[in-house]
Amino acid sequence: MDGRFLFFIGIDWATDEHRVCLMDASGKKISERSVPHSGAGIAQLLAWITEQTMQPVDRIGIAIEIPRGAVVESLAERGYAVFSINPKQLDRFRDRHSVAGAKDDSRDAFVLADSLRTDLHCFQSVHIGDPLVIRIRELSRMEDDLRQDWSRLTNQLRDQLHRYYPQMLQLSPAADEPWIWELFELAPLPAHANKLKRNRVEKLLRQYRIRRFSALQVTSELKTQALPVAPGTAESAAEVCLLLITRLKLLYEQKSEVAKRIEVVLDQLTAASVGNCGSAHCDTEVLRSLPGVGRVVAATMIAEASQALAERDYHAIRSYSGIAPVTRQSGKKKQVVMRYGCNPRLRHALYHWSRVSVQLDQRSREHYHRLRQAGHSHGRALRGLADRLLALLIAMLKNQTLYNPQRRQQSTARSTVA
Repeated sequence: MDGRFLFFIGIDWATDEHRVCLMDASGKKISERSVPHSGAGIAQLLAWITEQTMQPVDRIGIAIEIPRGAVVESLAERGYAVFSINPKQLDRFRDRHSVAGAKDDSRDAFVLADSLRTDLHCFQSVHIGDPLVIRIRELSRMEDDLRQDWSRLTNQLRDQLHRYYPQMLQLSPAADEPWIWELFELAPLPAHANKLKRNRVEKLLRQYRIRRFSALQVTSELKTQALPVAPGTAESAAEVCLLLITRLKLLYEQKSEVAKRIEVVLDQLTAASVGNCGSAHCDTEVLRSLPGVGRVVAATMIAEASQALAERDYHAIRSYSGIAPVTRQSGKKKQVVMRYGCNPRLRHALYHWSRVSVQLDQRSREHYHRLRQAGHSHGRALRGLADRLLALLIAMLKNQTLYNPQRRQQSTARSTVA
């Protein structure tokens, strides 16, 4: 038990009402109550904690499952030590008190407080992030949601076109380009292609700067023999396609707008790095200097691992991103497998970071090929490379130095001579 805290509070977070349990350092439950999820409810919670404990805020530890939100931020802003825990770990702590698997809000609040009292090292300390980091976190996650919606809608559009109008897919196999949408609006049915004027197609191709096709090639492709379908099939599918295209146009605009805003925030973080070394501002500049780190990777790293980056915690990042393997050993049996319990957004970001770095950086390419020659799969080799890049990133953050390929080449040359 940590001697810093005299009281421990567990908060079972819910949508409408939170259950709160207060216990002392000996594990005795002092009080329990529910508070509504509202401004007035959070104010009541803060007043209740002060009234019940009569202790400074640094003598009170608070446990909750979620790492952010109005409740967490209100408590952290007032100086309380707030800790979060993975719900899966909380489920294991709950088994201490009920092997039968009983579960309710009061029990969960009690388990949170008691587990914080006895196993503080299993909890993650919560800190209020920089306003720009909070903003880029929301924008990055929105971009990820838009990307998923985009993939879903383009697949639906492609499926409809495949039913009756495969000529369009010959021009754009994924049906995810704005020019093909406008071309479809000009000729939503194969029968309309015969009436399509070549000069109108030429204007469309010039507008979107499409050079891989000429107007003659486009019109010739659309005029090829159509698929034989049941009466009404083409008309109904065309109607669905037009509705899908309307949604895709909006998604396209939103994706572009979110991408611009993320770039602006990254530039603001980088520009504010002067005089802020050791902060998220300076960390952004160091991160963006590495090969293979673009807008998406940088934004995801800052959004999902800002606290671990600030603490220079290499082991936390490699575990949280799924780069660190999991060892399962019992008796004579030992198995090292890929880690699946991780942040999927961070896993994807590191995958693409290592993949692009193989293309851009000679040392990364050599390391990747060594792993492949050792018999590792493509994914395993990229995870090994990502592990190496993370170690490099943490070393650069500790020294506050930017990536310099010449310096690495000189270091390699000196080690070779030695």
